[in-house]
Amino acid sequence: MAMTPLLIGSEIYRGSTYGAKHPLAIPRVSTMLDLVRALGWVDAAQYRDSPRAGIDDLARFHDRDYLEALLRAERTQAVSAEDRARFRIGADGNPVFREVFSRPATGAGGTLLAARLTADGGVVHVPGGGTHHGRPDRASGFCYLNDAVLGLLAWLDLGLNNIVYLDLDAHHGDGVQDAFHDDPRVFTLSIHEAGRWPFTGAGDDRAGGHAANIPVPPGFNDTEMAWVLHEAILPIIRGLRPQAIMIQCGADALEEDPLAKLSLSNAAHRAVVAAVMGLAPRLIVLGGGGYNPWSVARCWAGVWGVLAGHAMPDRLPPAAEAVLRGLAFHRALAPRAAWRDPPEHWFTTLADAPRPGVVRAVVRRAAAAALAGLPADRAGVA
Repeated sequence: MAMTPLLIGSEIYRGSTYGAKHPLAIPRVSTMLDLVRALGWVDAAQYRDSPRAGIDDLARFHDRDYLEALLRAERTQAVSAEDRARFRIGADGNPVFREVFSRPATGAGGTLLAARLTADGGVVHVPGGGTHHGRPDRASGFCYLNDAVLGLLAWLDLGLNNIVYLDLDAHHGDGVQDAFHDDPRVFTLSIHEAGRWPFTGAGDDRAGGHAANIPVPPGFNDTEMAWVLHEAILPIIRGLRPQAIMIQCGADALEEDPLAKLSLSNAAHRAVVAAVMGLAPRLIVLGGGGYNPWSVARCWAGVWGVLAGHAMPDRLPPAAEAVLRGLAFHRALAPRAAWRDPPEHWFTTLADAPRPGVVRAVVRRAAAAALAGLPADRAGVA
């Protein structure tokens, strides 16, 4: 993995919103891109503009009737009762909005491009990817298309047969796990908040032997993530010896997120990425959840810094600080007073202060259970 890491983005995310009262009313990918550019962390040679995946590309996983329904919804900015009931477009938090097909298709195109760019090895970050709840025939969990599944299928189509998908989102990566339930070529590993939607991913859920799930309690802290990393994630990946790794870096696992109750700092995500990135010749890092604009942008910018070999600055330069000061969080989406009146360090720093704590017995048991369910030669203990 000596090749220069690449960053895939798009201007489609700038100004795109799921609606004023939706958690995804906030700017995320565009802010992250602005931030790394202001830091001088990406040049023209490292950046690729995301193509938009076409129907044939998307039909590798998604039903064509569903894709046609998404196109109709974008064209008409409406959804029929039949399409709503059948495809869950315009229902369950999956609204019709201006780019309801184009935006997820661009995310999918970025992840598909990343798979092609890493055919012979390399590292690619796709912050617009990570829509891990999408189903073949319906929208789910704010996800209309499942770019992660499409990217993994693209790797399989290139001839790879030993891939690890690692999901750090606060919500279980159900769509990806289910897509590869019967495929031993893809092993899915998800660390997520126990008892949170979609209410899947229990510790004993093995998905036919091709998955490990580590549900963690509210308040999950940096010390506990370090324990999980060294006692479960790394042993599992080392035991599998994958040809490629895809990491979903959902920022909703951070303490400042309004849709989860985990308590990680963004240092935890950087530590996992840094520890995992040398364990396979191919690495794709996606975005995912995250509903606080400052925490998402700072987290994903920091992840790119790790991938590209940049040190975290003690204080942001004025141009980067201006990007963060330009953000706002609508009151309806910011249940804590601190989010409506952000602390100064959200503007001036990239790296959160660490959030250490006690490693609780429930976390130790969850990590141990993930290993216990695997054959010894797949758990780094052979």
